Amino acid sequence: MAYKTKLTVLSGIIAVLALVYTLSFVFDTDRINSRSAAYSWLDSKQAEEVTQITINSSENKITLVQKNGGWFVVTDGREYPARNLRVADFIRALAKKAPYPVISSNALSHERLSLTGETQVVVTGTGERTLLNLLVGAQDVSGHNVYLRRQDRDEIRCGEDIFSAYIYANTNSWYNLLLFPESESGKLNVTSVQRLTVYPPATDAPSGEPLIFSRKNKMWFFNFDVVNPDMEKVDLYIRYILNASGDGFADDTSFFSADYNDCSIVLELGDGSIKSLRMGPPVSDEDPHRYATVSGSNLVYSIPGWVIGRLFPDIPAFEKD
Repeated sequence: MAYKTKLTVLSGIIAVLALVYTLSFVFDTDRINSRSAAYSWLDSKQAEEVTQITINSSENKITLVQKNGGWFVVTDGREYPARNLRVADFIRALAKKAPYPVISSNALSHERLSLTGETQVVVTGTGERTLLNLLVGAQDVSGHNVYLRRQDRDEIRCGEDIFSAYIYANTNSWYNLLLFPESESGKLNVTSVQRLTVYPPATDAPSGEPLIFSRKNKMWFFNFDVVNPDMEKVDLYIRYILNASGDGFADDTSFFSADYNDCSIVLELGDGSIKSLRMGPPVSDEDPHRYATVSGSNLVYSIPGWVIGRLFPDIPAFEKD
């Protein structure tokens, strides 16, 4: 009997201790605060219907709009292609669930924490419906966190500053300055190119004779002499062309100018289409920049001199080391 009594008492004690442990786990203050602090500014479902983002800050104003599945930067009434992956990353950051605990609901704190509208992100969805109007304030003393609040609420939250890299970036960082933007999504790659014709700058090739690269299976054939051709180097060269970027758009240069005939690159693709890049002479003796146009676009790109040098290499660049 004494054994059974002890067993019953011990079982009861174990049950009580288990209950206490369970309750302490469920009602643990730190765990509750951690769960309640997990927050996202933009609902994940709403993130899929974003059609426009406007960023207002002390640095500049940036408007991003989505059209036909792609993003564009609106500047002075004109639309320029935007970096789709960068826009997607920004939307993902807004929809990311992370610790953003409420630190105050007092409207008197808004001005002190710079949450009165100086920096604002407005996200719009289909039907011009506002999905988010986010005010971004000052950083906390650590410099790693930032104060944030919704425009229509007094509550202030604070969390890791993953937004400043987007909000305070210059306009150029949003532009897709790839000369062939299709390469960003992989729609255009080295295997797409069947024939490449390169017309070097007049100063490099006074005769005006082009360099022609023709593909046959995995081999390249040339209209010029290459002692020991390196097929991999040719592929790398074409990959560079497809991924080359300008450093800005030029608004003050006419697309129809006859000056875009100093040098050019023509890509003939496997689907029968042709893409061409036409460039003018250097801006000046001191400035090696050139202006360029790409077929199918009315944009004028500004291309730095070092990019030009890699777009038009010498023939020995295609020989094996």
